[in-house]
Amino acid sequence: MTPLSTGDPESIGGYTLLGRLGAGGMGVVYLGVSASGRQVAVKLVRGAYAQEEEFRTRFRQEIAAARRVSGAFTAPVVDADPDADRPWMATLYVPGLNLAEVVEKDGPLSARELRALGLGLTEALRDIHRAGLVHRDLKPRNVLMTDDGPRVIDFGISRADDHQSLTTTGRMIGTPPFMSPEQLAAPRDVTPASDVFSLGSLLVFAAAGTGPFDADSPYITGYQVVHGAPDLGGVPEAFLGIVERCLDKDPAARPELTDIHRMLRALPESDATASPEAGQSAKPRSHPTSRSAGTTSAGTTSAATTSAGTTTGTGTSAATDTGTATGKRRRARMLLTGLGAVLAVAVLGVGVGHLVSGPDTTAATGTATARAASLPDGWRPWQTALRYAVKGIPLDYDSPGCVAAGSALFCGGTGFTAARIDASSGRTLWRTGTRPQGVQPIGVRDGLVYVYEDPDDRTRRVVALDATTGHRRWQREISKSEEAVLYDGGLLTLSPDSSSFVAYGPSGRELWRAPSLDEYCTPSVLGGAPYALCSQGTEAGQAPVELMKVGPGSLSETATLPRKSEALGAVGGEPLFLAPQTAKDVYEAGYERPYNALLRVAPDTGQVRRIPLARPLTGAATLVDGVVYFVRSDGSVTAVSADSGRQLWRKVTDVESLSAPAVSATYGRVYFANRFGRLLALDSRTGAEVWRTSALDDPGDKTQSYPPRVLLVKDAIVATAGDTAFSRSPDGPA
Repeated sequence: MTPLSTGDPESIGGYTLLGRLGAGGMGVVYLGVSASGRQVAVKLVRGAYAQEEEFRTRFRQEIAAARRVSGAFTAPVVDADPDADRPWMATLYVPGLNLAEVVEKDGPLSARELRALGLGLTEALRDIHRAGLVHRDLKPRNVLMTDDGPRVIDFGISRADDHQSLTTTGRMIGTPPFMSPEQLAAPRDVTPASDVFSLGSLLVFAAAGTGPFDADSPYITGYQVVHGAPDLGGVPEAFLGIVERCLDKDPAARPELTDIHRMLRALPESDATASPEAGQSAKPRSHPTSRSAGTTSAGTTSAATTSAGTTTGTGTSAATDTGTATGKRRRARMLLTGLGAVLAVAVLGVGVGHLVSGPDTTAATGTATARAASLPDGWRPWQTALRYAVKGIPLDYDSPGCVAAGSALFCGGTGFTAARIDASSGRTLWRTGTRPQGVQPIGVRDGLVYVYEDPDDRTRRVVALDATTGHRRWQREISKSEEAVLYDGGLLTLSPDSSSFVAYGPSGRELWRAPSLDEYCTPSVLGGAPYALCSQGTEAGQAPVELMKVGPGSLSETATLPRKSEALGAVGGEPLFLAPQTAKDVYEAGYERPYNALLRVAPDTGQVRRIPLARPLTGAATLVDGVVYFVRSDGSVTAVSADSGRQLWRKVTDVESLSAPAVSATYGRVYFANRFGRLLALDSRTGAEVWRTSALDDPGDKTQSYPPRVLLVKDAIVATAGDTAFSRSPDGPA
């Protein structure tokens, strides 16, 4: 990183800039930090390109492409504004070395390392292609060596969904030593087979320290790629058959990624000679020019244009046998001790990818559980928009979502109050309400769906709808400022003037009332029982929390809890709260309050039992089946026992903006969705990642403002992202 230069901005999009990570003809990448301390790589487009609508279109597509594969093999997109005066995009920043730097520093990879690299890259390309992309610039500086395998970075877009070319005449798309022949001869006609050719070149570079077509100039290199034979000196014998097939000039003759993966897996994991099976289907090998393994000649250094627009050598490492061996041992230790990766520095080149048709999934990172899922009759994956065009003054709660009862699914959205969605197909069975709003239904019980209705700025109602037909059964006016909650005996809310708690039965009949206090009180349900959470003063959180039992004609104090305590639910009939480490008010974007204890309240005696946590935890907390899940904005998840406060597991994911969890006892998994529609499944016992999906192609225009949600309808996963609802299989992506 270099210091900021004169004329560099001090902040972009609310991120304070610390220095420059890279710069090129198209823009600059800065190291930035959010208010909460999260480090990001902020890519800022140069002003000249910002004036080109064609460039802006490609930049929007680059962001969309990065989000489609975000988290698995690229830095997840944290934030972006392609419509700003100078468009920018912020992605996760993790420091480390790329493959070119590793080879330059420590020499070519060993056979074992080469096998692991090939397997990782094959899996990465397989999922990139399944996301509908061709990378088109697979080169050493776009491969990052992390402790969990290689990461492929840099996703631009050179063709729109309608296949209209967006590649600007005269601009080279790709890096010649690692491009395919068809990229140079007919760039509009590249297919996923182009990346297979680049994979072969990359494996040669990793094995020998130089590429198979290196020459004195990029023009000669390009000629060699199209017409010349590859130089495979230094490639281990066991890999020659695989590499030669990848480097076939005819795209149709190159192997499929599944075949490459199979051949690589057949090689031994040690550095010993590979089994004959690995190359049994390879074509007869040509006769490459001889070159000593682990060395490069001084005349073969090629100039490769990086995606940042700077020129750098790709084959300058020269090592003696002794030096190379030492380097291999040193590199192995680095890989085992957690070598990081700069996942966003090389993302400056817009126009380095290419859209192709393909399913919208990424490969599972774990093996799906082999069992018959209990799914709604006739279920299949589906996606539907939660928006409906109506006339009226916009009213947006910014919290749409769905609730389920058995196999029935009910959703709120924009432009309607509620809709019943067929959980098998995503088809809308009925829709009601005419005022635009986005709010999740209150709940479903006894054949009724409870929703909110706001006929004007001063009035709020709770409305009971027939779950089968959507017809209005009854309505009652309630407090404008407080919510309604379902408890075991009915629905609890506050009267319109907030002077009393009111309980209604399924028929709409008033069951009972209880006086509210001259305090700030809100209805709550803990373990199915009705409660009130009250605090003195005009605003919640400014005084200790009073837990009150609510019943016919009475409001009785049960326990006093610390200021800023958070209600989670109940365990064994005992209300459970989170105790804050500090109750200090902090008005900073991204601030997450730390909590250091659980509080369990005996409802009969009011006794409060404090259960310390091993360390303070931050994030949104959710209680499910006796486990409290803390989900941070950066994607980390911590599971804690509600009984003992003991940490069960902690998982640092690279999927940010996760929803509250949904837990499947049948599968032993914890499911999350993020705001772009990516699903993540963790093992509920260990926290290990089981699988993940790609993001949605188009989750709508509310991804920044609407929180993601996920729930289960039987075993089918239903999630919302933006103003889109969708359903996926519990077995993960196909």
